[in-house]
Amino acid sequence: MKPVRVGVIGVGTWGEKHARVYAGLPEAKLVGVTDVVGARAREVAERHGAPAFESPEALLRECEAVSIAVPTVHHREAYEKVAAAGVHALVEKPMAATVEEADAMRALAARHGVTLQVGQVERFNPALRAARPRLRSPRFIEAHRLALFQARSLDIDVVFDLMIHDLDLVLWLTGETPSLVTAVGVAVLSSSEDIANARLEFPSGAVANLTASRVSQDRLRRIRFFQDDAYLSVDLFEKTADWLHVDGEQLKQAAPYGMVAAMSAFSRERLTPEAGEPLALELAAFLRSLHGEDEGAASAAAGREALRVAADVRAAMRIRAQQWATHPSAAC
Repeated sequence: MKPVRVGVIGVGTWGEKHARVYAGLPEAKLVGVTDVVGARAREVAERHGAPAFESPEALLRECEAVSIAVPTVHHREAYEKVAAAGVHALVEKPMAATVEEADAMRALAARHGVTLQVGQVERFNPALRAARPRLRSPRFIEAHRLALFQARSLDIDVVFDLMIHDLDLVLWLTGETPSLVTAVGVAVLSSSEDIANARLEFPSGAVANLTASRVSQDRLRRIRFFQDDAYLSVDLFEKTADWLHVDGEQLKQAAPYGMVAAMSAFSRERLTPEAGEPLALELAAFLRSLHGEDEGAASAAAGREALRVAADVRAAMRIRAQQWATHPSAAC
């Protein structure tokens, strides 16, 4: 496959990671980066052996594809320039600030005949990839995503900042759209919610309980799946996965003989994920998809759906906040 000429628009903390990965991928030729802070663009460009461009328009003239890693509120504006230039794009999560903006971006991609994908990088976590073949209609999903407070991404709440990763995974792995969403969120150190919990109920009866915090004292990214005959625990931070399976027939036969005999029906296995950095796997898949050799990263439709459900979670949080404000105990 001929390397794709690729650039990065926005080289803050996450955008620089894109530049670093592209510089080392055989599928890519990093032709440059750009940022509103020129000194930052030059610093990252020099670090990764590519030129810095003064504007997105100048960079786009040299590119076949780009990553868009500017703040979420500027995704649509940045993508308008990219699509008009006929350049393919992977835009970081969340896809846009609103569902309406995401719809406008999808319409632009269709109008200009270019590929638009979304950086839902946890889909490429090796531990999840190792666990995915074992998933069989999970009945209950529980996810915890806890992070230390950082003074970035504060233009969005914790649902759009962190929980959207797990929302995307749940929607992708269940193949369902939630029929009921309830949530609670609290602003702790910023002006928007910094910790949130959401409960999603699906038409099949499956339930997902998701917690996200950016004011934790610990880092944790874990998702667990409970099925009729098995339990899967995936540590997305440590990139490990454990599988606990029960042989129903063997358990039935052994149960009358006591707990020790019954335990023989249970088997536990530490799955072996393949090596690989999730972002590198994602960006390589994105580039291969431009040649029709891979499904690529999350589609624009999937990115839009994760955003829509995140908006539903946000709305549910606001309803809960109104309940607090109007309840008699609020005056205490």
